Amino acid sequence: MARTAAGAKAPAGGEGAATAGGTEVLDLPVRPGEEPWTAAELAEVRTELEADAERLRREVAESETEIADLLRDSGEGAGDDQADAGTKTFEREHELSLAANARDMLEQTQRALARIEAGTYGACESCGQPIGKARLQAFPRATLDVACKQREERR
Repeated sequence: MARTAAGAKAPAGGEGAATAGGTEVLDLPVRPGEEPWTAAELAEVRTELEADAERLRREVAESETEIADLLRDSGEGAGDDQADAGTKTFEREHELSLAANARDMLEQTQRALARIEAGTYGACESCGQPIGKARLQAFPRATLDVACKQREERR
């Protein structure tokens, strides 16, 4: 994989298309009226996604350790009253929910990194239209454009 002037790996399908004032412009989908992605902008997004992925891996590991501890402790409460048992169940369910959420976010982050590598970052996974550069800069894990995301949420 080629390296750009900014030191970031250029995506496989999105080699720099042109240079604008010495800045390499990448061939990734953008909405009409938006400036094309530069290698530096994409490198910034990639760095943010990689840092998020590492943080989420740690969160998943911590949650799994906490769940294992809660499951181990659940058998030790033979003399607990109903309130104690309910509290332990709530804590266990809460920790399971946190772990599932962290796993989902990690998967989204890994998919975004894979799309960068494939040169398809910025294309809606539902309709194929550009997601929008501003949306991706605000939420780099986005896989759907605004219209498709709204349709998904209404279901």
